[in-house]
Amino acid sequence: MSEIRILPLGAGQDVGRSCILITMGGKNIMLDCGLHMGFHDDRRFPDFSVICKDGPLTPYIHCVIVSHFHLDHCGALPYMTEVVGYNGPIYMTYPTKAVCPLLLEDFRKVTTDKTTQQGPYTTEDIKNCMKKVIPVSLGQTVKVDTDFEIKPYYAGHVLGAAMFHIRVGQQTLVYTGDFNTTADRHLGSAHIDRCRPDILITESTYGSTVRDSRRARERDFMAKVVDCVRHGGKVLVPVFAVGRAQELCILLETYLERMNLNVPIYFASGLSEKVNTYYSLFVSWTNEKIQSTFHQKNIFDFKHIKPWDRSYVEQPGAMIVFASPGMLHAGYSLHLFKKWAPDEKNMIIIPGYCVANTVGSKLLLGQRRFIFDGKEIEAKMQVHYMSFSAHADAKGITNIIRQCQPSNVVLVHGEDLVMDFLRGRIIDELKIPCFKPANGETIVIETPHGVPVDIEPGLVQQLKEETADVGRTAKRTKQMQGTLIIKDGRLRLVRPSTAMNELGLAHHLVQFHSRFPSSTSIRSIQLVSLVQLLERELNGGSNELKHRIILISDNLLHIDNKQLRVSIEPDGDIDIAWTLNNESLGQRVSSYIKTFIDQHTATTNANNISDSAASPDPM
Repeated sequence: MSEIRILPLGAGQDVGRSCILITMGGKNIMLDCGLHMGFHDDRRFPDFSVICKDGPLTPYIHCVIVSHFHLDHCGALPYMTEVVGYNGPIYMTYPTKAVCPLLLEDFRKVTTDKTTQQGPYTTEDIKNCMKKVIPVSLGQTVKVDTDFEIKPYYAGHVLGAAMFHIRVGQQTLVYTGDFNTTADRHLGSAHIDRCRPDILITESTYGSTVRDSRRARERDFMAKVVDCVRHGGKVLVPVFAVGRAQELCILLETYLERMNLNVPIYFASGLSEKVNTYYSLFVSWTNEKIQSTFHQKNIFDFKHIKPWDRSYVEQPGAMIVFASPGMLHAGYSLHLFKKWAPDEKNMIIIPGYCVANTVGSKLLLGQRRFIFDGKEIEAKMQVHYMSFSAHADAKGITNIIRQCQPSNVVLVHGEDLVMDFLRGRIIDELKIPCFKPANGETIVIETPHGVPVDIEPGLVQQLKEETADVGRTAKRTKQMQGTLIIKDGRLRLVRPSTAMNELGLAHHLVQFHSRFPSSTSIRSIQLVSLVQLLERELNGGSNELKHRIILISDNLLHIDNKQLRVSIEPDGDIDIAWTLNNESLGQRVSSYIKTFIDQHTATTNANNISDSAASPDPM
C-alpha cells in the first residue's frame, strides 16, 4: 500500500488562512497560501516553520496551487515567496492571476503602518511573487513534473475559482478550494468529472446548513433595504470587492430599473472599476445567461451604482453603500460602521461569512458596544445577517462528493462542530471514510498500489462493438481480453493480432470442436426449432448480454458473428466449433444441443413405436 500525508498549516477545523501541505508520490504540494482575517500579527500567516525551521522553502515544496483570489487563500503568498523564501512554481487560473495582485496591493495599503511604513510585504514583493505564477485554463492537464499532473475544474464561488485534480504516479487527489454548486446571477455552478480520486479535500464552511432558495433570500434582502431607505436610513452592506459585490449590485440594479426607486447607491472600494473590467474580460467564466447576452448588454456596466466619495459620509438622507472588506476588519466598511452605527434609523446587512475575532463576527454574535481608538461606540443600527455566501451548503458538498466518488474525504475550511455534523453525514449516508485534521496535525491515508496499463484503442473499440446491444449492467461485467506486453518498463494491453505483428509471429487459430452423433436425421425444419431453443436459453429472461443467432443455410448457423458455429454434417452428426475466447459460450451451447438431440431422438423413437402399433399384422 502507498500513502498520502495531509498537514493543514491553516483552515484545519478553522475558517481562514487556508494552507494545506500534502505529500504524495514523493512530491510536497502546497494547496493555497492564505491569511487569517481575525489576527493582526504574525498569527495571520500559516506557520511555515513546520516545513523548515530556518531558510527558504524551495527545497521542500515542489509547487503551490492557489484555488482563487480571496485573501484567506492567497494573501500570504508574497510573504512566503519574498520574506520566507520560495522560488518554485505557483499555479492558478488566468482570472485569479489577473485579480490577485489587486487584492494583495489593497491589503498591503490597509495594513501598512502610516507612521513607520511597516507592513506584511511591499509592492515590489507582490510584483516579484506574481512573476512565479504559471496560469492554467479550465480542463487543461498541466504536467508539473515527471508523472505529476494537475487539472482545474470550474468551482463557481468567484471569478476564476477552480477545483484541482492532482495526480502523482497512480495516486490521485482533488482539492475543491471554495466552491458553490448553486448557480447565481453572474456565475455558474461547480462541476467535476467522476474521477474517483483516492482523496477529496473539501471545504465545509456551511457543512451543517441547507439554505433556502436564492429567490426568497433576494426578496427578503430587497424588502429590508427598501423599508430602511423609505424611512430615511442608510444601508451599509459590507462585501469583498470581488464576488458577492457584483452579485448584489446586479440584484439592486435589476430591482431599481423595475421598481423605479430613486435612491443613491455607492460602491466604496477603489478596486470596483478595475475588477468590473476583468469580469468583462473573462466573461467566459460567468454563467450562460450573461455570456449569451453580453454582446447586447454588459451587465457589469452599472448605471445606478456610483463610486463612493469620502465627503458623502456626512451627507443627510437615505443611501445604500457597498463597502469592502466584508468582515468589517478594516477599510471603508469599518469606517462607515463607526460613523453610522449609533443611529437606529440605519441598517447593516452582512451577506457572508465572518471569521472569528472580526468586528463582523462579534456583531453577529450580539455584541453592540465596541471600542475604536480609545472611544466606545454603541451600535444602535439594525443588524441583519442574510446569507448570499458563494459557498456550497451541506447538500452541495455531498453532491460534489457523489459526483467525483472519492475513496476518502478530508474536511477543511470549517468550524469544528460543523465538521462533526458533516463528517457524520458523509460516513452514515455515503459510507465513505471522513477525516477532519486540526492545524498542525498530520493524517496519513493509505491508498491502493495500482499497476498502470496502457490499453490499445482498437481493443476498446472491439469491446464497444461487442456490447453495443447490451444493457448497462452487462457492459460493466464484460471482461476485456487481450495480450499483455511489457516493453521499456511499460505495460500495454493490445489485441492478439497487434501483439503478433509487433513480435513477428505467425497467426494461428486454436479451435475447439464438440461433435454429437445423431441416430436420426435432423431436417431443416428441426434446425429452426434448434435456433428457437438457443434464442430462448441464451437471450431470454433477465440476460442483458444478447447473442446474435443467424441461420445461414439448411445445415449451418452462426452465433455472434462466426465466434461460434453449429453445423449438421452429411452423416447427420451435429458439430459445434468455437475459439478459446468463447469457451464459456461453447460449453453452454453444447449443453443445450445435447438436450435438443436427446429430446429429438426420444420424439422420433416414440413416433416409430406409434407407427408400428398402428400397422396391421401380416396374414
